[in-house]
Amino acid sequence: MTVTVVILTLNEARHIERALRSVAPFATRCVVVDSGSTDDTAERAVAWGAQVLTHPFVNQAQQFNWALDQLPEDTGWVFRLDADEVVSPKLAAEIVARLYDLPNDVAGLTVPRRIAFLGRPIRYGGVFPVHIVRLMRHGRGRSEERWMDEHIRVDGSVEALAGELLDNNLNPLGCWIDKHNRYASREALEMLLAERRGQDGSAAEMGRQAATKRWIKSNLYGRLPIGLRALTYFLYRYLLRGGFRDGYPGLAFHVLQGFWYRFLVDAKLYEARQHLSEHNGNLAATARAVLDLDIDD
Repeated sequence: MTVTVVILTLNEARHIERALRSVAPFATRCVVVDSGSTDDTAERAVAWGAQVLTHPFVNQAQQFNWALDQLPEDTGWVFRLDADEVVSPKLAAEIVARLYDLPNDVAGLTVPRRIAFLGRPIRYGGVFPVHIVRLMRHGRGRSEERWMDEHIRVDGSVEALAGELLDNNLNPLGCWIDKHNRYASREALEMLLAERRGQDGSAAEMGRQAATKRWIKSNLYGRLPIGLRALTYFLYRYLLRGGFRDGYPGLAFHVLQGFWYRFLVDAKLYEARQHLSEHNGNLAATARAVLDLDIDD
């Protein structure tokens, strides 16, 4: 059973070698899809034996699906990895052991993903680990066409792996803030698009936890007042679910990711809705003017 690891990159010289080293126990092939790095990401990846492709970036979903279309037809399994993520030795060993015994109806496998913040893995707050499909049979899964919060959806059943995947970004905090500012624009756009499209995604296609979280986000969180829900979410994570137990890194993470980021998304959503009402509901024009994103008219 072959496993092709796909990594999307942009200026990931600090992380790419660590990521490739972590998948070495099970990766048959590594494909790095770069969107125009100005550092030596590509050179470092090639030195580790990876194939490097270049493609302009629009969003994560489109970039990953483009990568899938470049793989040979005889590709077995595909593992989706971010450059700043590290596969634990337990997860690597589990992948080697499990793939040979899976029945053909199993098209995807979830992995538990945890985030490290300010150098400490976040263990409390009720949000980690997140169980997401990252391993799938080639030709039987693709990323949802979403601007944010995209998941891999597969044609077949989904089983779970136990070994953890750790997101441990080594860049300074300012890079995290810049990145999440861009994420907030994409998520605000996705929320506007979702209002037109309706609910999608099932546990059978994308994993039970991912489908449940999306339902809660749309049907519970999404119904709270726009000026109150970010604060409510922060208090739920930090106080009720024990986020304070992670010390100062936990406080910083839950304030920034659980409150600031969610409030920023809502503020951008509010601004975009105002622009829509003033421009006859032209979403493409609003996306360009308010969110600095280009979508099809």
